[in-house]
Amino acid sequence: MLDRRDFVSSLLLASPSFAASQAEADWTHYGGDAGATRYSPLEQLNPSNAGKLKAVWSHPGGDAVQRPATTIECTPIAAHGILFLTTAKVQVRALKADTGEPLWNFNPLAGARTPGINRGLTWFEDGKDRRVFAALQDKLYCLNPQTGEPIKSFGDNGVVDLAAQFDRDMTGLSFRVTTPAVVFEDTVIVGGGGGEGPRPQAPGHIRGYDVYTGKRKWIFHTIPHPGEFGYNTWPKDAWKRSGAANNWAGMSLDAKRGWVFVSTGSASFDFWGGDRLGDNLFANCVLALDARNGRRVWHYQTVHHDVWDYDLPAQPALITVRQGGRTRDAVAQVTKTGFVFVLDRVTGKPIFPVEERKIPQSDVEGEKLSATQPFPLKPRPLSRLEVNEDLVTDISPEAREFAMARFKQLRGGVPFAPPSKQGTIYSPGTLGGALWGGCAFDPVRQRLFVNSSELPSIAVLVDGRPEDGYRFSMRSYEKFVDHEGFPGVKPPWGHLTAIDLTTGDFAWREVLGEYPKLAARGHKKTGTFQLGGSIATAGGLVFVAATADEKIRALDSSSGATVWEHKLPAGGYATPCTYAVGGKQYVVIGCGGGNRQQTPSGDAYVAFSL
Repeated sequence: MLDRRDFVSSLLLASPSFAASQAEADWTHYGGDAGATRYSPLEQLNPSNAGKLKAVWSHPGGDAVQRPATTIECTPIAAHGILFLTTAKVQVRALKADTGEPLWNFNPLAGARTPGINRGLTWFEDGKDRRVFAALQDKLYCLNPQTGEPIKSFGDNGVVDLAAQFDRDMTGLSFRVTTPAVVFEDTVIVGGGGGEGPRPQAPGHIRGYDVYTGKRKWIFHTIPHPGEFGYNTWPKDAWKRSGAANNWAGMSLDAKRGWVFVSTGSASFDFWGGDRLGDNLFANCVLALDARNGRRVWHYQTVHHDVWDYDLPAQPALITVRQGGRTRDAVAQVTKTGFVFVLDRVTGKPIFPVEERKIPQSDVEGEKLSATQPFPLKPRPLSRLEVNEDLVTDISPEAREFAMARFKQLRGGVPFAPPSKQGTIYSPGTLGGALWGGCAFDPVRQRLFVNSSELPSIAVLVDGRPEDGYRFSMRSYEKFVDHEGFPGVKPPWGHLTAIDLTTGDFAWREVLGEYPKLAARGHKKTGTFQLGGSIATAGGLVFVAATADEKIRALDSSSGATVWEHKLPAGGYATPCTYAVGGKQYVVIGCGGGNRQQTPSGDAYVAFSL
């Protein structure tokens, strides 16, 4: 009988013919494939049999905590019959993909009370070597996939300190990374950086490291240094003191061209930019970089001089669009603004028209906003861009009275309304539109699937304290809600939308989820705020959890009809994956609960199959 290590080795050292046939059955990237399309060619599951799906195994991580509440945002990767994932307290674990049986565990953050979150791991193989990379907090770990032990020849005994070799003083600044690295040839590429809040923050420079030794090979400064392209879009000394412009949502890879695609966040402080006047490249950008040396190929900025926390929240999805008999490589970028930018992959120019429209200007001391912001004409926005009295909730008289009283105290309600000391309401908010779940693309049906939310934000600026490091700070990250905490605008509050990319029009749009408390009162299918994303399959299904009713669903890709749903042991606030072992297709979702949905924390991964 094989021991556990021999069993793992027998899977990983499968014959080349087996490995080739297994490739389509695996889910070896956070986004499903290198281009982050979240699409699987598997078709065993389809609309006619999805209703027969059953939970076939569950793996309890054993480390959920209610206070402070933990969650799971990880999408597992599956390679050669093994599932690699992170738990609620960010332990790295390997399971048998067909049974959920644990194979090994690596816990670099043992003892940390709040180890943060992790959204996934990175698989690497080159024909002679296989590795699993885990980017956790401020470190990059290189693990042996057979044992879970660090590979000592990489970095410092298997780990690289990501807060080092940053090309600027990092004293007093913290670095963190939550999404997986990307590997191209012999280079492992890492994002991350500081946050955007009202404190001095680390910049979000992108770096490439040797996949075998951990030696830094290149760096791209997302806040340009003197002499670099984009330097003139900041004050002269910004490269020494400004922070963020970070890649916290992940990257994607065009291996044929050797380009890595990066989505970046806003600069800090993200609600007042009086000390960083200018458009602030490369914050809020889709970036195409040469993966071999980190040089910029092109960029496209989706928000100029961001003061709304409108950072790009998801990986760029590398898709191929068919239009008028022509096939065109493209990049689809979903956003918190509710816009979907579809860009030519070679040039970075929009495929559908985009208008630069004038926006309201700020009266806050020192601030100077961009005169315009880009508005795509197609696809149409996924979320409402305005908040007015007609849109204030009417779910109950009490809810409307409470929300209306707050609404009347505020400015704004129009696109890109500037933050103010009085208080500004804007939609989508910092958690509105699309988030880090991103999108899924079906190349056969030419449909892009995006789940989105309706939750306006309120920005109230206050005078900063000396320790803040900025002239202004934020009173709180306030959401526009009613007296019970439900969104303060009329439902529906959450959708899953299919966009036909041959035309840029919506193919279908379905309300997604409901709040059990409201459903009990007769308010069914209101939609809910969502965390996590969808995946698409060749079998004609879209799988998505993400909703506050703690369910996972399968929808027909063609019609949007829900063909299956299942109540989870805790909220599935992550993106599923799908893979096959022994000719059997599985769908797995992390059930971490907690998070911003205020549901109980959990720690299980659940697998479904026929």
